[in-house]
Formats: sequence, structure tokens, C-alpha cells
Amino acid sequence: MPIIVEATYEDGVLKPARPLPLSEHEQVQVEVTIRRRPSTEEAVEAVRRGFGLLRWRGDVATLERLALDAEFDPQESP
Repeated sequence: MPIIVEATYEDGVLKPARPLPLSEHEQVQVEVTIRRRPSTEEAVEAVRRGFGLLRWRGDVATLERLALDAEFDPQESP
């Protein structure tokens, strides 16, 4: 059964964001998927494209601020 965990690559070592349910010296196979954050321009364009789909009643500037705020980034959530 695969285990999916977020990790950060630092000083040549992958450091998991949480402890792994593994025994000491257990052999594993690792598949790495690089996650790239969109640029500000890409994020703003995505917000503009989806603006009408959300039934958002506020203004575009507020929606852009919410979309770009790291507090609301699903990648930053626990």
C-alpha cells in the first residue's frame, strides 16, 4: 500500500513533513513528484478565468487577494 507524504529536499536529503510508519532500516521505493507553485501572473489569470464560475459576489481584487494569500494555500494546510 503506498504512503503519500509531503517532504522537503534540503542538503541532499528528503525530509518528510511528518513521521513515517516504517521500521528502522526498512527498504522502500521512492517516487518523487516535484510540486511547483504557480507564478503570481498564473494565479491571477486563473482567478480571472474562473471568476464567473464561483458565483462570487465580491470584487475581483478581493478574490485575487484571497487566492494569492498563503494562509489559504491548500499546500500550506496541515
